[in-house]
Amino acid sequence: MTPDPRRIDWRALTDAAREAMSQAYAPYSGYPVGVAGLVDDGRVVVGCNVENASYGVGLCAECGLVSSLHATGGGQLVAVVCVDGDGNVLMPCGRCRQLLFEHGGPDMQISLAGGIKTMDELLPDAFGPAALAAFGSAHSPGQAQQETHSDG
Repeated sequence: MTPDPRRIDWRALTDAAREAMSQAYAPYSGYPVGVAGLVDDGRVVVGCNVENASYGVGLCAECGLVSSLHATGGGQLVAVVCVDGDGNVLMPCGRCRQLLFEHGGPDMQISLAGGIKTMDELLPDAFGPAALAAFGSAHSPGQAQQETHSDG
């Protein structure tokens, strides 16, 4: 079910993302990022980016958000706001869009500079758990044995 964007307190969510951004550890890029997400049970979870001297192991803010989601009881994200160091709404990177899709689904809403969009609009034809399930059921060990025996 897609929540009505008029019933989501986008200002409070943006404020929570800005507060999280103020805790970011970004000594190398100087580009702090914060994110806040509304969970289907009403909780708000947050995350910030955490860089590392070995650049490839830095964590995006959305990684922290998803970790916080699960550390505080799980659930599904229904609305997300990501902000940059100036507190402006920010488009998540491609990797993070995939994380958000996995933990919010196609109906999750995200605030962007151009307005509110669903993850389905942001990441059409996304790869997710349903794709793995469909592949797994079509290629289960029992299925492969039946195909082998029916050919010969």
